[in-house]
Amino acid sequence: MSLIYVLNGPNLNLLGKRQPHIYGHETLADVEADCRKLASELGHEIRFHQSNREYEIIDWIHEAREDGSGIVINPAAFTHTSLAILDALNTFEGPVIEIHISNMYKRESFRHHSFVSHRADGIITGLGTEGYRLGIRRVATMLTAPKKD
Repeated sequence: MSLIYVLNGPNLNLLGKRQPHIYGHETLADVEADCRKLASELGHEIRFHQSNREYEIIDWIHEAREDGSGIVINPAAFTHTSLAILDALNTFEGPVIEIHISNMYKRESFRHHSFVSHRADGIITGLGTEGYRLGIRRVATMLTAPKKD
């Protein structure tokens, strides 16, 4: 059983309350429950975290280096600002899937750039909270795929 980290950046603790016309009505607790259920069905565990503090996300990425097999990350606003999160992700050897609930390319131009994308093995944007489940499925697939030489 592999451990997949699901990491969430700033303001995602307000999911379901903050701008529901953009982010929907599901809460982060709803998303976590869906992720746990799916991971279990796929034979994996998840460690689900959210923080408004950049350093905590970095610490969880470092933790994942030791005991995690994959990372699904919604860095939220840190997507566009954090070289530190990119640097931490670059130390992680497993698959990384970047997700965004809204389509960042249909929003303000400053949201169109992602530092995290430089490390991500895949990016899911604009598919609502379903992106989390798709991200977990993709990591699970990548973990079970035969290694290429």
